[in-house]
Amino acid sequence: MKLVLAESKYFKDSISIISELVTEAKFNVSNNGLEMVAMDPANVAMVIFKMLSSCFTKYEIKEAEEIAINLNNLKQILRRAKSDDVLTLETTEDNKLKIQMKSNTTRSFSIPTLEIEDKEQKVPELTFPMTVEMGSGMLTEAIEDVSVVAESVTFLGEKSQLSVKAEGDLSKAFIEIKPDEQTMIRADSDDKFKAKFSLEYLKKMIAGSKLSDKVSVHFNTDYPMKVEYKIVDRLALSFILAPRVDND
Repeated sequence: MKLVLAESKYFKDSISIISELVTEAKFNVSNNGLEMVAMDPANVAMVIFKMLSSCFTKYEIKEAEEIAINLNNLKQILRRAKSDDVLTLETTEDNKLKIQMKSNTTRSFSIPTLEIEDKEQKVPELTFPMTVEMGSGMLTEAIEDVSVVAESVTFLGEKSQLSVKAEGDLSKAFIEIKPDEQTMIRADSDDKFKAKFSLEYLKKMIAGSKLSDKVSVHFNTDYPMKVEYKIVDRLALSFILAPRVDND
């Protein structure tokens, strides 16, 4: 396998974001591209990452293969990549992943691939009656606003608006997001939808705004949420987050 990427930031930023939730991951490399599905150690969040073969300037594989990597090790190396570096990923005969960065100098690193004995992660089939597409900065601001007062956040959705609220012991935060030219809110019915989530996880997920200036948020009442960042013909990074079900 030999993959060459002229825009190294896509891979670098993706791995940086994913490694905050997952420490080890298995990449499936096929004719379509590079894919990874992984759960965080606490089984609260799932990460789904796909980098299309069209994102690479060179994409050579003899056959589909799986590569398991320690993401923290990979992240440390990718931190050394400069914006003008051409990045090459190559598997070697001695079970290592070779990472080359080339601009005015050529730098090569290698890290061992792992044997991960986990069962294959399947992406659950979820149906969402509520979808909000907005600028990724808007979601980031909302999550950072409510983080000031609490550790969990409630999303309230209806056809006319999305509300994001949090309550601490004494403080409250409430954000209303209305549809406009940049924000699309779609609900399948006139119902109101409400679900609560961990801010610790959402704060790690909104780092996806580094990749795309648009984000899609899908949710339902007391049901997992899906947060999705996409770049057309390049990549998609999605997260599925389990709800927090309270007795209040």
